[in-house]
Amino acid sequence: MKYPAVLSFADILPALDTFDAIIDVRSESEFALDRIPGAINAPVLDDEQRIRVGTLYKQVGAFDAKKVGAPLVAANVARHVETLWGDKPKGWKPLVYCWRGGNRSGAMAHVLARIGWPAIQLDGGYKAYRAHVASSLETPPALNFRVVCGTTGSGKSRLLETLEGIGAQVLDLERLAAHRGSVLGHLPNEPQPSQKMFESLIWDKLRRFDPSKPVFVESESKKVGNLRVPDAVMQRMRASTCISLALSRENRVRLLMEDYDHFCVDPDALNTQLDHLVQLHGRARIDAWHAMAKGGAMPELVAELLEQHYDPAYLRSIDRNFVQVAQGEVVELHGIAQDDFVALARRLHAAGERVAC
Repeated sequence: MKYPAVLSFADILPALDTFDAIIDVRSESEFALDRIPGAINAPVLDDEQRIRVGTLYKQVGAFDAKKVGAPLVAANVARHVETLWGDKPKGWKPLVYCWRGGNRSGAMAHVLARIGWPAIQLDGGYKAYRAHVASSLETPPALNFRVVCGTTGSGKSRLLETLEGIGAQVLDLERLAAHRGSVLGHLPNEPQPSQKMFESLIWDKLRRFDPSKPVFVESESKKVGNLRVPDAVMQRMRASTCISLALSRENRVRLLMEDYDHFCVDPDALNTQLDHLVQLHGRARIDAWHAMAKGGAMPELVAELLEQHYDPAYLRSIDRNFVQVAQGEVVELHGIAQDDFVALARRLHAAGERVAC
């Protein structure tokens, strides 16, 4: 094969995981918005340079823009080769892409190929990749979802984490979305990805699953924080077999106190989030909850939030949204120690493996 080879995403996809590096040569802001999972950013024009060259292109013309852009591209490519890949062997095989698979990725792929590396350039660039992701999520694979249901604080997220740790297939939408899925679900110092990046992460997980084995997922709502679960994926989940977790109210309070420790140490942040519930519960009740938070009555506050907000909301929605929940297995957690979750995860995983066989 002559390098750099220019291949479509359909041709590249079966070998996507075999590349030694996936190089996104777009600017840093383009990369931050979305990218092929696992890609590294090596801009041939950074944000400032791209604006400068693009403005010149529109106001003066292509020739003048290229005269300014070419030295910038050359300098950036040279720096990346020297600082990032100078130690790579001759057989190192990178995939290179830009926005449309044109000049930016072409420049990088050409230099890498001239050095002697078997570089591949993605035809159509990020736009071709994005079109594939969008199409794939409209018709997701027919996976055997096992939907973990249960009231807030029953340990759904911890169970998913434990299942993944013992080798089960898990689609953890809250982890991909960097959000715990409720009005209090924002994770401190961890912004949510863009909607497109969220979809990329879901696509990447789905494509790796073995369809003959179960995939455990939580009974999410359509939105996780500010992000929306793709409609077709949500429809598959809502029609799937359910597993309902049962945990005592006392243990649920303990678990939530552990998982939301950042609110326990910063009641002002908690109260800011509770203000979003004024329309549902009225100012008087929210003010009472504020006082409990400020007064250090966190266990009592958590218990009230479960009784008066979270549990009623769950009971109103679960039967309507997950049609098999009434027929699902109810499994009881007797405690919230790691051993409790490991024992249950092993049982559920073993049951899923038996069904697959």
